[in-house]
Amino acid sequence: MSVFLWLAEIKRRVPMHSPRSFLSRVGPLSKPGLLPWCATKHPGWSKLFLGSACGGNFTNVITKKCQRGQKSQKKPSYLGPLDSSWQERLADVVTPLWRLSYEEQLKVKFEAQKKILQRLESYLQKLNGVNVTTSAPRVEGLSCLLHPIIPSPVINGYRNKSTFSVNRGPDGNPKTVGYYLGTWRDRSIVCVRSNHLKNIPEKHSQVAQYYEVFLRQSPLEPCLLFHEGGYWRELIVRTNSQGHTMAIITFHPQELKQEELGVQKEAIKKFFTTGPGAVCDLTSLYFQESTVTRCSHQQSPYQLLFGEPHLFEDLLGLKIRISPDAFFQINTAGAEVLYRTVGELSRVNSNTILLDICCGTGVIGLSLAQYASQILGIELVEQAVEDARWTAAFNGITNCEFHTGRAEKILPQLLKSKEDGQVIAVVNPARAGLHYQVVRAIRNCRAIHTLIFVSCKPHGEATRNIIELCCPPDLAKKLLGEPFVLRKAVPVDLFPHTPHCELVLLFTR
Repeated sequence: MSVFLWLAEIKRRVPMHSPRSFLSRVGPLSKPGLLPWCATKHPGWSKLFLGSACGGNFTNVITKKCQRGQKSQKKPSYLGPLDSSWQERLADVVTPLWRLSYEEQLKVKFEAQKKILQRLESYLQKLNGVNVTTSAPRVEGLSCLLHPIIPSPVINGYRNKSTFSVNRGPDGNPKTVGYYLGTWRDRSIVCVRSNHLKNIPEKHSQVAQYYEVFLRQSPLEPCLLFHEGGYWRELIVRTNSQGHTMAIITFHPQELKQEELGVQKEAIKKFFTTGPGAVCDLTSLYFQESTVTRCSHQQSPYQLLFGEPHLFEDLLGLKIRISPDAFFQINTAGAEVLYRTVGELSRVNSNTILLDICCGTGVIGLSLAQYASQILGIELVEQAVEDARWTAAFNGITNCEFHTGRAEKILPQLLKSKEDGQVIAVVNPARAGLHYQVVRAIRNCRAIHTLIFVSCKPHGEATRNIIELCCPPDLAKKLLGEPFVLRKAVPVDLFPHTPHCELVLLFTR
């Protein structure tokens, strides 16, 4: 059946409704000064460190470096003559290093991480002369040991999760699926198809292409801005190493009744099972009704329209379960390298309690469980904790506990009973960093002698955490424990063609 005939029946039965307005939420950490220690931070801290560590906007700096040699480089053959300008502009934003060889990319990233560490060390050493690093001779301008950057095993198409937006394309069609160019402030947003980006797998691009086909035949308009109405929103595609594919469609219900919502769910289901989208061979399709920018499973449940409820991944000898809402490193092969690095640095043994903070699906702790006395994991997303518990049970791991909730609330109580133990903590926070109460709990727990800090943005909010962990004791901030000392840094590249990489930091005290 053709796309046009297939959706003709749907179109006849769907009534249109007037949109209702909606004010999107603003995250609590978007306002400066909300963290208690913001008012007492050292004068000029942000100007001294954040402003100078990266010399301004790091992405722009890298892009300019790449563009210097642009004239001598041939355009990739897959860029068409009509839309190559849009595609190249998008590639420069999403993957600024795409014109460089991978070897050159690694050099750029290593130098960036070295500069960040130099600025960090310099600042810490100014805090009343605190001993922040080892007494080893300085190498690469650093007192801590900086390991050479570890490359990603996979360079192209490595993402196992992609989020595609819906908005006006270069031709003005509001039902275009891709990535954004421009800014909302300048009202210059253009949605450009992303099938040419080097970090996106072909399967993800295929699902996005067919979602666009569906949208352009649907009688309902997309939701571009909440206050302007519309229904169809973003698409998330997740895949595993076996090629299984999960798609998640986000939909603004506006004032549709449940019966009318059912018509839309049935339409998208038929499209991807018996309609043109069946060529995508989805393993599962989820539908989420959402009236906010980001919506968790607890706020609005993911509705399984067909297929398997989970993806499964083989990692470090474990079978891992992944729910639609769970965090999992977006580069699976790179994640194995990252987690092995964490394990080697941690040196867990049979007397060790491993504390895995912001544990996601629990892979770090689970992969080290056979060497440790006990694994304690903390994660905000309930689905991820359920995945971690399932993975532990399926793999016969019995010395793990996983706790759901905010780390700042769970951790202090959890550590009270561990004061006399031998605790190694691993933290892998989101870009917003750790809550100050988590930093305080780690700092004040005498049993924690080793800390592994994993950050994909060490020059951002995570820097505040590191300063709090390493600064002299501070009664005003209730940082009473001995400061940590930065011993070793290992950059691990999980994001080829972008300026980002994971930085694994080893602290001891």
